[in-house]
Amino acid sequence: MPANENYNQSEISQLSFDDFKHIVITDYRVGFESRQASILGRREVLTGKAKFGIFGDGKEVAQLAMAKTFRKGDWRSGYYRDQTFMFATGMCSLKEFFSQLYANPSLEKDPASAGRQMNCHFATRTIDENGDWYDLTEMMNCASDISTTGGHMPRLLGLAYASKLYRENKELAYLKNFSVNGNEVAFGTIGNASTSEGLFFEAFNAAGVLAVPMAISVWDDAYGISVPAKYQTTKEDISEILKGFQREGNTNGYEIFKVRGWDYVGLCETYEKAIAICREQHVPVLIHVTEMTQPQGHSTSGSHERYKSKERLAWEDEHDCLVQMRKWMVESAIATAEELDELENTAKKYVRNCQRDAWNDLESEIKGELTHATLLINNLALVSAQSERLLAINKTLSECFDPARRDVIAAIRKSLLATANESNEARTELLNWFNTESAKNNDRFNTKLFTDTPHSPLYVPTVAPDYNWDNDSMIDGREILNACFEANFIRDKSIVAFGEDVGAIGDVNQGFAGLQNKFGDLRIVDTGIREATIVGQGMGLAMRGLRPIAEVQYLDYLMYAMNVLSDDLASLSYRTKAGQKAPLIIRTRGHRLEGIWHSGSPLGFILNALRGIHICVPRNMTQAAGMYNTLLRGDEPALVIECLNGYRLKEKLPQNVGEFTVPLGRVEILREGNDITIVSYGSTLRIVQEAAEELKAIGINAEIIDPQTLYPFDLDHACGRSLQKTNKLLVVDEDVPGGGSAYILQHILEKQNGYFNLDSQPRTLTAKQHRPPYGSDGDYYSKPSHEDIVEMVYNMMGETYPDKYPPIY
Repeated sequence: MPANENYNQSEISQLSFDDFKHIVITDYRVGFESRQASILGRREVLTGKAKFGIFGDGKEVAQLAMAKTFRKGDWRSGYYRDQTFMFATGMCSLKEFFSQLYANPSLEKDPASAGRQMNCHFATRTIDENGDWYDLTEMMNCASDISTTGGHMPRLLGLAYASKLYRENKELAYLKNFSVNGNEVAFGTIGNASTSEGLFFEAFNAAGVLAVPMAISVWDDAYGISVPAKYQTTKEDISEILKGFQREGNTNGYEIFKVRGWDYVGLCETYEKAIAICREQHVPVLIHVTEMTQPQGHSTSGSHERYKSKERLAWEDEHDCLVQMRKWMVESAIATAEELDELENTAKKYVRNCQRDAWNDLESEIKGELTHATLLINNLALVSAQSERLLAINKTLSECFDPARRDVIAAIRKSLLATANESNEARTELLNWFNTESAKNNDRFNTKLFTDTPHSPLYVPTVAPDYNWDNDSMIDGREILNACFEANFIRDKSIVAFGEDVGAIGDVNQGFAGLQNKFGDLRIVDTGIREATIVGQGMGLAMRGLRPIAEVQYLDYLMYAMNVLSDDLASLSYRTKAGQKAPLIIRTRGHRLEGIWHSGSPLGFILNALRGIHICVPRNMTQAAGMYNTLLRGDEPALVIECLNGYRLKEKLPQNVGEFTVPLGRVEILREGNDITIVSYGSTLRIVQEAAEELKAIGINAEIIDPQTLYPFDLDHACGRSLQKTNKLLVVDEDVPGGGSAYILQHILEKQNGYFNLDSQPRTLTAKQHRPPYGSDGDYYSKPSHEDIVEMVYNMMGETYPDKYPPIY
């Protein structure tokens, strides 16, 4: 059960003493139950029932105080010590807590992650099974946690920034399910050691600049695992070194508070004051909670007795927040020691019952599957020539202690392998059951990389560009993008765009030129140089119903945001089993231009790190515009990589520049041919097309395929069909050897069975292993050139027709 209803101090002062006692006793009960959950959870790990345990013991009282100020519509973006807060607000129950500890893959049992996250990784479900938003103003909301401490801070910035936009942009008033006049506070929690992370400082500074309602609580127990604060923080005091952020007079900045983690009254007063300022004035606040403890150490992976002195351990025993709260309650005549003893005994039984119920739920289901599997294997043994082997498999399975599903499925697979040359009814029945269970397990463990709802961009209807109008002039590609963005900003008031140089000058390549003047500085916004929090800002906005386009100026700089993109955004749908979504578009530009940090194309790195984000690689700005039109009508995250050297190349403006769409995962065949299939993307395609004309002159007819998106890649298997005709494959890629080209080859040769249609070795033509040096010659000698492509194709044809295409060199 959650703790008491929210009361502020003025309301409490009007309560009777009995009512006040009830509130305090209820708080203590929730805190004590949480402590018992930590103790019992650790035991379950050490006995082998659960794999790993990390808990919030020692942080209970501060979280009870924080919970009192948390309202419907508010958001939490915290880390894995916040179980008491989740219990107190009712966003998680004790049974759900233990179900997650046991990795129960049922959404009903673990609605936060369906068993996909380790324990104390919390979330509330913000969308239904069709991808439609719930009314978030009527819920207490918790963004899905990640294990990387500090990694949640950029997202926290975005959740808070949304409140600012909802308050200040009156055009958003129609989005009533997401905000009530921007009154929502984004609560963040972080351990003292994790404030050493760069992401913390980047987000902290950005929130001060933006003046957003972000409330950061630092749980300070003086350690980061085994490493004491003197190695973590200058002066061993995070609020001390952040004093320069304190607002003064009319400056922006923070209100900074410091309070001890065992002082129940002080904590309640501090949180009430801090959150009132944050909520009403949209001023970020830092609440540094000191003198906290960690009674069981960092996690089940070790004991804190190894690195804490006897004196420190004795101090922690004395200053345990629940010990201190109990002492104060007795001294203040709120409860007697005997009453609290009875409460604690009742709480222990209740927590134990919740734990047993959660374990029994999972165990009974798995044992039922095990019983059925052993029956089927036994039936097969009765008619099989491998009877002895099957009975041995069955014996091993039957004797499993605390069996898991993998034990059941492994036994079935061994049985099917042992009888692979047999055909009988019993084996067919076992195989059918295996296939049924495999489908269930696929749903349990391998689905929802994307939310994949009817709102997916994959289902956005394809609309062709319309050139049937009087204006047939050729314009710069940047102007097509500009027209596309303007049309979409008119169509959808929830779209916002921001990034370095995006606002006043309309981005460095003028895609947003003049749009801030038309739509205002709340919708087209400049930011500081802070790639990670640009992405986090966008993610938080997207989780609160807005449609952000977050710009990272160059693809080379995307790596400064990769921890947010990979750990948080890309995994969001999977780790919540489509319970949360963030339809953020990251806009950037890359491929060929000049120099080591302005000509990057690290697609292998991106493709491997960002499964869960659509990767779009348009060859020109018209294609890019069509992709933005598609993505802004879908509800899944995407990265769009524009061609850095294409903004001033001439293209024809479609009449329906804000409506035509480019389908994701569908290739475009730019040139048909019979001799060789060339697959490429982005800037290199123009060079491939030019090379194809020279090849035609010497009798080689190349088919050129633009995949348009690398994730998803060629859903219709057009590349494989092309190989049925040409029997030769060349992948041209600006990434390093074995980068994006390896990914493309795996799809074509393995997934599309293209290997069986080849009559020669498939080849890749890539950039060199080093980054491109500065200058035109550096580009020529580092990335695939016109001559490289012509000679590579010529040599491949020479393998089949040596007389017609003799060696060049």
